[in-house]
Amino acid sequence: MGERFVSAERPQTEEGYQYHIACKPGDVSRYVLLPGDPERVPKISSLWDERKEIAFHREYRTHTGRYRGVRISATSTGIGGPSTAIAVEELAAIGADTFIRVGSTGAIQPGIEIGDLIIARAAVRLEGTSKQYVRVEYPAVADLEVTLALIEAAETMGVRYHVGITASTDSFYLGQGRPGLNGYFPSFARNIVDDLRVANVTNFEMEAATLYTLAGLYGLRAGCVCAVFANRITDEFGKAGEKEAAMVASEAVRILAEWDGEKERAGKKVWFPGLRGL
Repeated sequence: MGERFVSAERPQTEEGYQYHIACKPGDVSRYVLLPGDPERVPKISSLWDERKEIAFHREYRTHTGRYRGVRISATSTGIGGPSTAIAVEELAAIGADTFIRVGSTGAIQPGIEIGDLIIARAAVRLEGTSKQYVRVEYPAVADLEVTLALIEAAETMGVRYHVGITASTDSFYLGQGRPGLNGYFPSFARNIVDDLRVANVTNFEMEAATLYTLAGLYGLRAGCVCAVFANRITDEFGKAGEKEAAMVASEAVRILAEWDGEKERAGKKVWFPGLRGL
């Protein structure tokens, strides 16, 4: 007989071992970085002072360690909203409350170069997963503290970055305005890049809207930093900025841990710039 789980509604063992991510309480930090690609997890954790592989099941690979004295984890989500939602559900169930997506992206505005970073302060919900959680009018917004920590980390490390609104899609091809097989290219797909560009949307990716929506619903904190691999306006594509995104995300966790300590000592629920002077 195989392993038994306590419920079909929340498949986990009596010890809290989660069915998809193969982790249990105590395995991960409260701060979790969320790359999509499982191969990106060891690249991220190689920047830490300590690291250990906790689990690797399906698309979900988890490392936990320490970065500059702060316990930190990274779990890959796979591509898109459905697998991201599973990761967030199960990580939150075992104690994580702060998430930073670390990914790659395609810019749709001029002046954004390959290798730059984009910090997403909000997301257009063009994917389907978040719509199964809440009505479409509900906003997908990043946590203010996480966004500020990412900005401070990028500034401290001297990397080129932009802050903007991302569009999260369920399709890399038609959903992001690329022709499908044999030139299949309906008008709604052909116009999406221009429509979003004039609306001041910065970039495309595939997970932030789901992450932000679930974080808002569940009272979690979430942010997103992505390396620019493509610019759709200049028609450039190249893999660059991956390490810088991982560095900024890891440093943002250290900053958040510092701010969380300051909040606790001051008896405040929200960090703000003048808190240190109180």
